[in-house]
Amino acid sequence: MKLEIDIARQPPKKLKADDELKDEIIETEDGKKPSRRSKTIARRSLHLYRRAFSETQLLDLINPNDLQEGYSYHFLTGGDIDSLSYLKLILRAQDLDYCLFSTWCMAQEDVFQFRDWIEAGKIKKLDAYVGEIFPNSYRKEYQLLKQVITPEIGRIAVFRNHSKIFAGTGSRFSFGIETSANINTNPRTENACITIDSQIYEFYKSYFDGIVSFE
Repeated sequence: MKLEIDIARQPPKKLKADDELKDEIIETEDGKKPSRRSKTIARRSLHLYRRAFSETQLLDLINPNDLQEGYSYHFLTGGDIDSLSYLKLILRAQDLDYCLFSTWCMAQEDVFQFRDWIEAGKIKKLDAYVGEIFPNSYRKEYQLLKQVITPEIGRIAVFRNHSKIFAGTGSRFSFGIETSANINTNPRTENACITIDSQIYEFYKSYFDGIVSFE
């Protein structure tokens, strides 16, 4: 298998201390600060700005049309690329007949992004695999995820999970994405690898199909 290596050399960004999905504290019109669990719409624009920046950084490294069967693309990033942007890169190259993701936790905005992709027909079937803390520690996100991933779309499995994986297949190719980051933006250095290959897709698909959910 051939290997290509792309490295983001930008230094880590000094973001606010919301490393692991802590919501932004924003000013309300009356000057009072709401709780960290503020309404989604209040922080949506900031989150989307960060995501747009993240995707721009990633597109500077690799053109989605250049993804080739049998290649692996390795990334080392300085906290300036959102892990969900790797999936966005794939979706720029093709729509997906099926996709799975595995994460310990995720934010509401990321659930909305999956909803948008499903509604736009970018992803036809979607399975979600989350950590055991997710239903209780991220209750709003979990309830929203259940509204988005209905039985007609796929399934949600809760188990002792700390893996961060995307895998899927479309008309052009199958793929697997491995990252060190959860589905969020944070200022840490993270690594990722995109592999364009049907075997890596089948490897992850067969494993996660066998997961028995706690819920």
